[in-house]
Amino acid sequence: MHVLVVNAGSSTLKFQLIATDLEAMETDADRRLVHGVIERIGGHALVRLRQPGKARQLRETPLKDHRAAIEYVLRWIVSEESGIDEVRALGDVHAVGHRVVHGGQRFRQSVRIDAEVLHAIEDQVELAPLHNPANLKGIRAITELLGAGVPQVAVFDTAFHATMPDTSFLYAIPYSYYRRYGVRRYGFHGTSHRYVAFRYRKLRGIAREAVNIVTLHLGNGCSACAIKGGNSFDTSMGFTPLEGLVMGTRAGDVDPSLVTWLAEKEGTSAADVERMLTRQSGLLGVSGLTSDMRELLAEEREHQDRRVTLAIDMFCQRVRRYIGAFLAELGGADAIVFTGGIGENSPEIRARVCQGLEWLGLRVDPLRNEACIDGATGTINDKDSRLAAWVIPTDEELLIARDTVRVVTTGDPRAR
Repeated sequence: MHVLVVNAGSSTLKFQLIATDLEAMETDADRRLVHGVIERIGGHALVRLRQPGKARQLRETPLKDHRAAIEYVLRWIVSEESGIDEVRALGDVHAVGHRVVHGGQRFRQSVRIDAEVLHAIEDQVELAPLHNPANLKGIRAITELLGAGVPQVAVFDTAFHATMPDTSFLYAIPYSYYRRYGVRRYGFHGTSHRYVAFRYRKLRGIAREAVNIVTLHLGNGCSACAIKGGNSFDTSMGFTPLEGLVMGTRAGDVDPSLVTWLAEKEGTSAADVERMLTRQSGLLGVSGLTSDMRELLAEEREHQDRRVTLAIDMFCQRVRRYIGAFLAELGGADAIVFTGGIGENSPEIRARVCQGLEWLGLRVDPLRNEACIDGATGTINDKDSRLAAWVIPTDEELLIARDTVRVVTTGDPRAR
């Protein structure tokens, strides 16, 4: 099957076209035919395309909305220019998988989209007002362009965390707020954490029930997940993606009273303070320079800027704090696993996160650590460590494509 994977943001569209089926999944023979991103939708859009064995393409074109962006992608895929010989007509796109950020308490796994599911995703908009509306635009655009006969599947960021026990997902506030409004910790990045846990068990050759690890998705957005018996037991993000680790522009954990206190001091609203905590905090807020960890590390090496070092150290300390907390909750684990843009590509940050964890039996091997970059998979601990440390690149789009095939062909998204 040729599966188009769509991740629609507020002004962006990420996409991949993946050829896979049930047999290909078993042997990791899935093929990525193209992947790309369109930015600045609503104006003069920037389009980046990448195909195996070909140079990256960068172009600009006016695209007024998500429908126009998806139509552009589909026309390009079936054109002579793309060179994708096996996809020459829109009918050669057999199914579409969508990343949907919030499934609330309704969706515990990936589902085929119909009118009822679409309505239920709309019901979650108040829980994810920045994300679900954009995801819905992608779904509706595909329906208009490909027709209702092409199956579409929703894969939810929150679904993997549906297995958390109530001790993990509830806040210690009056229980009535949970019952009336669904106020609870939902967790995010679930597709990434689930994929990494899947890859870990395949690499180890163990059963799903034997997976007891702490996964660390570190990028512009960051989250940690305690995985017990192959299921999410706890995670750092909560009711929104703002809770938890220090991130690129998000503050992570803060005292809730800070919101009203700052609003009063600044003569502004609680909503304005929340926007500050989401868009102007984290690495950017502490350093005063940038949210990009690569730039911060380069600045630290060149200028030894105190606030830059402070931002990096706070980032690493918060990750270390959650590692310790989750290992305590799990009663120990077999490994910690780094993934995400920073987790996969920054040996320096991995080393700084692990510094001081020797008492847990984790010692990083500098040579192994330096070798795990640019898509490499492997262990970075030394041979005598009791606690292993892995680097496993995430591939959320592949998981979405696989879930789409399983839902369409068998009705069940779960890997056998």
